Amino acid sequence: MTDTAHRFIGSMPQFYDRCLGPLLFEDFGDLTARRVAVGDPKHVLEMAAGTGIVTSRLMARLPDDATLIATDLNAPMIDFARAKLGESDRLKFQTADALALPFADASFDAVVCQYGVMFFPDKPLSYREAHRVLRPGGRYLFAVWDSIEHNTFQKVMGDLMQQTFPLDPPNFFSVPMSYFSIDPIKAALWQAGFSGLSVEVVKQDRRIADFRAFAEGVIRGTPASDQVTARGHDIEAMIDAVEAALRREYGAKGTMPLQSILLEARRD
Repeated sequence: MTDTAHRFIGSMPQFYDRCLGPLLFEDFGDLTARRVAVGDPKHVLEMAAGTGIVTSRLMARLPDDATLIATDLNAPMIDFARAKLGESDRLKFQTADALALPFADASFDAVVCQYGVMFFPDKPLSYREAHRVLRPGGRYLFAVWDSIEHNTFQKVMGDLMQQTFPLDPPNFFSVPMSYFSIDPIKAALWQAGFSGLSVEVVKQDRRIADFRAFAEGVIRGTPASDQVTARGHDIEAMIDAVEAALRREYGAKGTMPLQSILLEARRD
């Protein structure tokens, strides 16, 4: 069996937002939004907006006269974000492919993407698209996860999937921490036409207050749920196993390390 799609569908958005958001995305989202707001951009595009975690933080920090279009390839994620945050003259939600953005050239002062680039099947093309829709002087800010050595919960999950499905482990958990080599990323951005590159490595330690909720989010809030059920495995049993593995790894320490890479590039 080969897993090719990483779709966030069905009930995944609600588990993603409620169970994963507070631990994995919210604090990093605050940092991303603060960086985007520097320079008071008036027209902002967010790619891979998911359930609107960064979106809400951008709206709190952007100028009152700024507009934000939040996009995602997965319509259920956009629908969830729209229901959660609502739309206005300042904020619109739209389903869009980061490899073929439905916007005119030079439309935005800033483009932002938190933890989406790793999933793009053609990353150089996504950079060219971001560059195309930026105005001269516009900035592209995006975050990717650092390697599995710096985000050990992903190793916990990978090891568990390998043990549970030794002949055909689900591949979702190999993707999020798969795109962290800074020099190739910088080279691809340069080739897309960007300049003025900056890189910041951000480390956090996060306390897992509710192991069960986090385990539910890891499975029910991601495409791993479909990959597990496609292999004939019971979802609740898988969540039990994830919770036990997380408790073994972090129960005594109480915290798990997270490390992210925030990159910024400019269109001349």
